[in-house]
Amino acid sequence: MLEMFEMEFMQRAWMAGLLMAITCPLIGSFLVLRRQSLIGDGLGHIAFAGVAGGALVGFSSVLSAAIATIIGALAIEKVRTKLSDLADMVLAIFFYCGMGLAVIFTGLNKEGGFNLSSVLFGSLMTVSTQDLWIVAALALATIIFVIIFYRPLQYLTFDETSAKVNGLPVAGLSLLLAILTALTIALSMRIVGLLLVSAMMVIPVACALQTSRSFATTILQSIFYGIVSVVFGLSISYYANLAPGGTIVLTSTILFVLSLILGKSKRIRPAPDPIHCKVCDEEKEETKCNHPDFPEYKKGHHHGRQERDE
Repeated sequence: MLEMFEMEFMQRAWMAGLLMAITCPLIGSFLVLRRQSLIGDGLGHIAFAGVAGGALVGFSSVLSAAIATIIGALAIEKVRTKLSDLADMVLAIFFYCGMGLAVIFTGLNKEGGFNLSSVLFGSLMTVSTQDLWIVAALALATIIFVIIFYRPLQYLTFDETSAKVNGLPVAGLSLLLAILTALTIALSMRIVGLLLVSAMMVIPVACALQTSRSFATTILQSIFYGIVSVVFGLSISYYANLAPGGTIVLTSTILFVLSLILGKSKRIRPAPDPIHCKVCDEEKEETKCNHPDFPEYKKGHHHGRQERDE
C-alpha cells in the first residue's frame, strides 16, 4: 500500500485529489441546494471550448479554460437572474454552444497542442508541482470565502428573495460563487476531466443529503464523502491499472448507494413520544392535538381543530 507514495508523481496525485475532494463538494453544497446541480456539467462544456480555443492560438490550456468558464459563469448568472422563467432553456443553449465551439476549434487545429483524452477524462498522474500549487491556492480561497460569507450564503441558498429583501448583497455573492465554480471546474479538469468534474460537485453532496440533518453537517459530510471517494478511487486505480478519474467517480457513486441505505435505515426508526402541547394542556383539551410541538406557540394560535362555539 505504501509503495505508491514512494513515487513523486503519486504524491502530487494524492495531494491534488484530496484538495479537489475538499473544494468540489464545498462549492457543490451550495449549487445542489440551489437547484443548480447541472451548472458544473454545462461549464465543463464551455471550459472544453476554452481549452480547444487556447490550443488553436497557442495559449495555456488551464488559463484559457479558466477565462472561458468565468465568462460563461457570469453570463449564466446574468441570464438566471434576468430570465428566470426561461433559465433552463437558455442555459442548455449556452452549454450546447460551448460544445459546438469546442468541436469547431478542435477541427481547425491541425497542429494539436493538447491531449483531448486528458482534458475530457483527466490525467491525475501528470499533475505538475505548479498545478498542485494552483489547486491549493484555489482550495484555500474557497475555504476562506465560505467561512467569511457562510451565513449570507446559507440565507441565499434557501431563500434568495428573502435575502434580497433583507439587504444582503445577493448579486455580488452569486457572482463570486459563480466565479469560484468556474475556477474549480477549470482547475480540476487535470484531475478527473471536464466530463467528470461535475460529478465530484454533486455526488458527495447527494450522499451527505441522505445522512445529514443540518446544512453545516451536509457540507462537512460531503467533504468526508469526497475524501473517501478519492482515497479508495486512487488506491483501486493504482493497483487495478484503471483510469483515476473514472474510478473516483464510480467509487463516489457506490458511496451514494450506501448512503441511501443508511439514510433509509435512519428514517424508519420509530419516532420518540411526542411532546405534549402546552396550549392544549392549559386549555384542558381532551381531543388529539395537531399543534406543532414548539414552545414559542402561545395560547390562542390555531390548533388544527374547530373552535368550540361559545
